[in-house]
Amino acid sequence: MSEKLTVGISDWKICGSPDSLVTYALGSCVGICLYDKNSRIAGLAHIMLPDSTAITGGAATRAKFADTAIVDMIDAMKAKGANITALTAKIAGGAVMFQSASAQFNIGERNVEAVRKKLAELRIPIVAADTGCNYGRTVTFFADNGALEVNSASKGRSMI
Repeated sequence: MSEKLTVGISDWKICGSPDSLVTYALGSCVGICLYDKNSRIAGLAHIMLPDSTAITGGAATRAKFADTAIVDMIDAMKAKGANITALTAKIAGGAVMFQSASAQFNIGERNVEAVRKKLAELRIPIVAADTGCNYGRTVTFFADNGALEVNSASKGRSMI
């Protein structure tokens, strides 16, 4: 029997087949799904902000940021037997939730850009994406086959 693991905001989890991962209410946040089809190990991160280096002081949660969450999730996947050179990525979210004339406040777009940059740096290809626009998403990622289900109140359900 399979289990569905919930990934919270500023969180990530990994699982193996036949389990799945779900995260709710991706607005400007981005869901990053990493998958090794040979070991059928999957990871899902729900990142909130693009870059941890701008944070000064305090104990920032590494899972909150694109640049640190991805690296930490990959390390955990590797420890479970994933082949890092075989990873592929699917991403969703990064919506523009509030219209503003300033790009500084477009966190969704900045999150998507940071995720794309980090994945390119790590040489992990993005094989599917559902990002941008102005609506939220809930995503479910299946370790059986690497399929990503994207649900939105305004756009319905799609598989990528």
